[in-house]
Amino acid sequence: MDLEFIRADIEQRRRHIARQRKEILDLQRGGSTKSAEELLTRMLSKIDELCGERDRLVGESRRRYEGKDKFILGPQIRIGPKRG
Repeated sequence: MDLEFIRADIEQRRRHIARQRKEILDLQRGGSTKSAEELLTRMLSKIDELCGERDRLVGESRRRYEGKDKFILGPQIRIGPKRG
């Protein structure tokens, strides 16, 4: 999956969860919320999975020093061919 797609998906799901929480509060005033709370739990676990995938992709995109296990910190600038 693409890193930008995953980030956008996480943000969209977080907004959706915020709406769900508001609906659950309304339902709590009126009665049972078990199914809504179960749905919210599943949604939160999916976000956790997506965050893990995002973190994995970010880690893979970091450049390492040659022959070392250390990451190069700072922005990763791709340098093209030298111009004469």
